[in-house]
Amino acid sequence: MKPAIQHPRARQRGVVLIFTLIVLLILTIGAVALMRSMNTSLFNAGNLAFRRDLVNQGELAVATVINEFKTTCSTNCLSSTASTEADNAAFNYYAETLPTTTQGIPTVLLGTVANPISGAAGSGILIYYVIDRLCQAAGPTVASQCVQSSAAPLATTIKNQTPLTPPSATVYRLSIRVNGPRSTQVFLQTTFTRAD
Repeated sequence: MKPAIQHPRARQRGVVLIFTLIVLLILTIGAVALMRSMNTSLFNAGNLAFRRDLVNQGELAVATVINEFKTTCSTNCLSSTASTEADNAAFNYYAETLPTTTQGIPTVLLGTVANPISGAAGSGILIYYVIDRLCQAAGPTVASQCVQSSAAPLATTIKNQTPLTPPSATVYRLSIRVNGPRSTQVFLQTTFTRAD
């Protein structure tokens, strides 16, 4: 019998272990970066949804103001031409164009505005608004001193008929500030006219 030849054991140098640790480190860094990216994306999506909700809540002011201009009442409302010739604090109404910031926001809206509208129940949202008639001065509406709507003539399908031109109307500006939870604010603005 021949004695078994034993080969000397090769020394393990740990190269595989070093490569494994490097790959594990790279995967860990990638996972952390992915988590941070997901958190940022979720945060941005939440902010966009929150902003959209504030814009939707701001629509309450538009509905309120349109109702104030449509409602017929005997005193203290904005449904008649005479009622829009002077300021009316009860409706945050101003009979002349208000001074604005460079962004077009009336400066009075940046301060304390009376009569806020509450948003949805329990939401902590308050809606402030001001209405200003786009005229140079209070008093009776003078077309040359007020911004007037410029409606285009209506097309007609009847031959040899002149197109109908709708009457122009004074333009009113509605500016809205919506204050939400966590000191968030959204500003909205629209213009409208009323047939006198």
